[in-house]
Amino acid sequence: MTAVKEVFTQCSLSVEQALPPQAAAQAVATLAVSRWRQGEVTVVADALAQEVPIAFVYNGISHVVMMATPADLEDFAYGFSFTEGIITARNQIYGVEAKAIMHDDGQLQGVELHIELATEQFVALKAQRRNLTGRTGCGLCGAESLQQVFKHPDRAVSAPVRLDADVIATALAGLQSQQPLQQMTGATHATALADRQGKVVCVREDVGRHNALDKLIGSLLRQQVAWPDCWQDHWVLTTSRASYEMVQKVAMAGGRVLVAISAPTALAVNLAKEYGFLLVGFARAGQCVVYSGELGPAA
Repeated sequence: MTAVKEVFTQCSLSVEQALPPQAAAQAVATLAVSRWRQGEVTVVADALAQEVPIAFVYNGISHVVMMATPADLEDFAYGFSFTEGIITARNQIYGVEAKAIMHDDGQLQGVELHIELATEQFVALKAQRRNLTGRTGCGLCGAESLQQVFKHPDRAVSAPVRLDADVIATALAGLQSQQPLQQMTGATHATALADRQGKVVCVREDVGRHNALDKLIGSLLRQQVAWPDCWQDHWVLTTSRASYEMVQKVAMAGGRVLVAISAPTALAVNLAKEYGFLLVGFARAGQCVVYSGELGPAA
């Protein structure tokens, strides 16, 4: 498989400048701000999370633009492609190249993710795009009917992981120290993979909750984690609300548990029950609300 690389290019240059991938903690802009406190004003440097357009370009054809944090972009490319059904396996992407578009003042304007897709998947993607030609004002781009809004996972899945409240509390405590971008800016979501003991084993951050989850799934794909075996001992924790897309993305990857710090939507609960999910909201140390499934000691 072609090595994944990230290339940042000054748009006015004809030669690309290769730089190492940008880590989450580096996706920060610093701005001088006036801070008011107890009637006193001081000028301080404030860290802001970057949010830029990320264009997904498959085999030279632009597909979609997402607003996201420009970090962990290889993971984003794999995870988004997987949860959108563009690929079903890691080896269907041959390579990813990120090209940065810069303002004249040197600020990052956006990123193009050039993804080299296997022929069969690219043909299917082009057919989908032809079906959407001429459609405007779509609220769910990529779907031409109500039936296409909901994706139905066809992978074999195991029974949901059994969790008790102490395991959730352990994971919540462990996640706090693994969110460098949130600690610096206070503006990002995190999605984590945790095990049956509550140990957090992988975390991805982004200004968008869906993006953070896609990055997490993409990271697991790139690490060639065995599915569905992984989900017999692991589950997903998110610092966001649990929308139906979050439940659906976890299900697409074969997962059966989603624990959220905030509330779920009614549609998310309905999908969780349909999928046989354990769906937990308002997770805090010592308390939570179970919307689908049940808590209990590990089997």
